[in-house]
Amino acid sequence: MNNPDLKDDTHDADAKHVGRNKLNKRPTLRFMLSHPAHIASLGFGSGLSPIMPGTCGTLAGWLIFALLEPYLSFSAWIALIVIGFLVGIWLCGFTAKRMQSPDPGAVVWDEIVAIWIVLLFVSPTNFWGQLLCFVVFRFFDMVKPPPIRYFDQRLKGGFGIMFDDLVAAVFSLIVIALIGAVVPSTLIAIRH
Repeated sequence: MNNPDLKDDTHDADAKHVGRNKLNKRPTLRFMLSHPAHIASLGFGSGLSPIMPGTCGTLAGWLIFALLEPYLSFSAWIALIVIGFLVGIWLCGFTAKRMQSPDPGAVVWDEIVAIWIVLLFVSPTNFWGQLLCFVVFRFFDMVKPPPIRYFDQRLKGGFGIMFDDLVAAVFSLIVIALIGAVVPSTLIAIRH
């Protein structure tokens, strides 16, 4: 099916399944605005970036976290993350199906929820601590070392899209905790 709201794009630098899909499809603004689920799953437009949409989605998640952090308690964040994950299964699956791709790079709701997890459990911290969270999470999300790659390749649909980023968030927190143990500083304050 040829959808005019999807552009052929074989140069996506942040494609999630390079080599798996013969052709990457990049959504347009028109596609995103065609359904409310697409707006959220495409990271409120951040996933439309032709360059590194996953990184742009993670940046959008960081910005949303920074805007909401002063107003939400720890328990409210946990509720938002759980709801975001569960709703994200449907959101990401719906948009991926419409894009005819198992895990399109433009679908970045999974990155948004995952970076919230990392930032929440490392808060309170300063800009440099949050930047460390961002870099470590992007490493695990892009490189997908085992077992993240295993889940990415085996789990399908919206759950698969969301779950591998959840695992990347957990690995990120482990690495950040190890960095904090080896290099004690005020950058990192793991929340208990």
